Amino acid sequence: MMHRIPSFSAFHATAFTWNFATGMTNLLVPLYARELGMSGVAIGSLIALPVLIQIWFSLLGGAYADRIGAKRTSLFACLFTIVSAAVFALSASFTGLLAGQLMQILSRAAFWPSNWALASQLAGERSRNMGRLNATTNAGYIAGTALSGMVIAQWGFRAGFWIMAGIGFLSFVFSIFIEHHRSGSGPAHPARSALHSILSIYGALLKRRSIYIAMLCAYLSALPFSLSLSFYPILLVEQGFSSDATGWLLALRAAGSIVAGVALAHLVRGSADRVPPFAAGVLSAVSVGLAALFPHPLWAGLFLVGLGVGSGVMTVYFQILISSISAPEQRGSAMALGGAGFGLSNLSTPLIVGSLADAYGIRVAFHTLGVIVLLAALALPAAQRWAFRGGDAPL
Repeated sequence: MMHRIPSFSAFHATAFTWNFATGMTNLLVPLYARELGMSGVAIGSLIALPVLIQIWFSLLGGAYADRIGAKRTSLFACLFTIVSAAVFALSASFTGLLAGQLMQILSRAAFWPSNWALASQLAGERSRNMGRLNATTNAGYIAGTALSGMVIAQWGFRAGFWIMAGIGFLSFVFSIFIEHHRSGSGPAHPARSALHSILSIYGALLKRRSIYIAMLCAYLSALPFSLSLSFYPILLVEQGFSSDATGWLLALRAAGSIVAGVALAHLVRGSADRVPPFAAGVLSAVSVGLAALFPHPLWAGLFLVGLGVGSGVMTVYFQILISSISAPEQRGSAMALGGAGFGLSNLSTPLIVGSLADAYGIRVAFHTLGVIVLLAALALPAAQRWAFRGGDAPL
């Protein structure tokens, strides 16, 4: 059954405000860690280590979104955001920031699979619905990132974290009014039955080749997010931009994703399309690889917009692919499994860039990452041919 949710609803308001609060961490956390004197490896570890938990909890979050519905998982996500903001505000060490990151990771693990699943069941053209959700979340990201830059410049880091907690509380209030549709049916099951059901669903999905393509696309689409919450702010600051200007520049990445969600989502006609994901991957690679060469604001903004457009198109393709190979009652689980690529990107990208930055400098790190992304994009068409061969074509 397809559930219609109005364009401006508690669902979209929750998505906007939750991403507003989360977007603030993308500038606050790495710059605060830098202010505390942490090394590149320490900052990369601060971002990457909690992702080990996110990957597993995202799988549980997707499965339980199917069992208990998106409303409850959204409530948990918003609560974890409030707690993480408070922990950040009260911390002044690696251990404290890591604890805050763990809370934020739990929030993301609960939020994304449930919201993707709900959006995939809206009435209307699926690509446009996904594009509208992505535009809403990126608009929240823009607002949060831009505000955090201004707050840092005017009042400092702790004020930014407390404001983040307030926005998180607002998202919690909105999530209370989300119309609740349960994906599953029937009474609750014992713990062993629930575990067996979860393993059965993921086992069936892992037999499909196309799920691995979804993971690769999710990995590439998460790249801008991974950089934004780790080393992109540091690159811009080292290029001479103020924290205020850095916030506005990073917001341009999300602006590019909004353009992709609103104006370009309809170009992704189906999961068998090869041109949109390939073009998106190449654009992302070029935008990352050349970003460190041009410290002028115009070029920096242009590359960030390009990175956002590439990421936005790749995200829509990933969501369409997952929606086409999964039944509605398994959509949360499928989104979480395919979305494991996001977790792997958030895990590996900060560690790769952090290690390279310590050894060779942050500019060389960005050039190298751009080459890695380009190679992945060039391999994508062949990987799609492999995935959709032998009866594993999208449903």
